[in-house]
Amino acid sequence: MSAETAVLVMLTVISAATPLLFAALGELVVEKSGVLNLGVEGMMLAGAVAGFAVTVSTGSAVLGIVCAALAGALMALIFGVLTLTLAANQVATGLALTIFGVGLSALLGAGFVGVPVAPLPKLAVPGLSDLAVIGPLLFAHDALVYLSILATAGIGWFLARTRAGMILRAVGESDESAHSIGYNVIRVRYLAVLFGGAMSGLAGAFLSLSHTPMWAEEMTAGRGWIALALVVFSSWRPGRVLLGAYLFGGVTILQLHAQGAGGLGIPAQVLSMLPYLATIAVLTIIAAGPWRGRLDAPACLGKLFRPPT
Repeated sequence: MSAETAVLVMLTVISAATPLLFAALGELVVEKSGVLNLGVEGMMLAGAVAGFAVTVSTGSAVLGIVCAALAGALMALIFGVLTLTLAANQVATGLALTIFGVGLSALLGAGFVGVPVAPLPKLAVPGLSDLAVIGPLLFAHDALVYLSILATAGIGWFLARTRAGMILRAVGESDESAHSIGYNVIRVRYLAVLFGGAMSGLAGAFLSLSHTPMWAEEMTAGRGWIALALVVFSSWRPGRVLLGAYLFGGVTILQLHAQGAGGLGIPAQVLSMLPYLATIAVLTIIAAGPWRGRLDAPACLGKLFRPPT
């Protein structure tokens, strides 16, 4: 493989990993607060169709990205009202949110199927983007790729170094104790859920405006579920989410290149299953291996909290 081909492969890996990274980081913050939202796939689709529709209608990619984040947050708000205010089951509500997002995005996006849109512009750095190998790998991406990296560092700093991050973690570890010392558990969880929704919306916007600049029904193709698995794979640590997103992005691109090369004698359907088989394999290894006791899952994850009256 030539250096030029290797660079092209790496660029496609980065593109495949970025939506996974956005969605998984958002879900990590949600789960750190003690809430399990399985509606990531639906929120990504809402963000994808909103970002694409607004960009096509207004000609402004920035406005499209903002609206995508808002669409994801609005979907998350529905989840929050049902689970945090009305105390509905989080697993059932998250699954319902995904199904709702699939149907709603198909309805809203029906008029945009086949409509072209220019991909997000690359932010070239003068003097650096033209460097061999390093230039295109590090200094020639669109704004959302850089934002995903900054978000990883920012969330890691927020959770480990700030008082607000400490409160969020305290709510996820012991909601009753946090409530007893005066923290508003429901408000903290609402903010975390809204942030997670906005991040999923950004993941969807990247898919429809950069990765494959078009709109198609169910274009997330299961990426929301992979993002959920990444949170467990990373043991709820932002740095490991980054590593996992690029690892699974690489697996996705590997199966595409294998199909392009004739499949190496393997049926195309099996190659298409490869990213999801890798997800199952990783989760199985984690659950059955010696790392099981060190997963560091928030103690109150998925548990309902009703403030004492």
